[in-house]
Amino acid sequence: MKTIGIWMDKEKAHIITTNEKGEDMITIFSEIENYRIHGGSGTRLKGGPQDVVQDSKFLEREKHQFKAYFDKIIPAINDADKIVIFGPAEAGEKFQKKLLNNHQEINKKV
Repeated sequence: MKTIGIWMDKEKAHIITTNEKGEDMITIFSEIENYRIHGGSGTRLKGGPQDVVQDSKFLEREKHQFKAYFDKIIPAINDADKIVIFGPAEAGEKFQKKLLNNHQEINKKV
């Protein structure tokens, strides 16, 4: 039986595989950019006009970067019998959602 544990965050995923022969670990790095939205300005007057920072383009870019990151992980876990996903932040939840929507055979093993 091949069991895989995935510890993941936005920067990297450690994939630990255990089977009858022993254990193996690989690390897959993401290319998700850490960025902080800058800009926006206003006036000194309360309730005055404000410049709005459009963060939709940043969020869209991050969404595509997550997709590419997850697409690198999926081939490494494709032949598992059981999968456990853990780690901080929301990357694990997003990954499981992708499995649920696009890779139901793998999702059944989680």
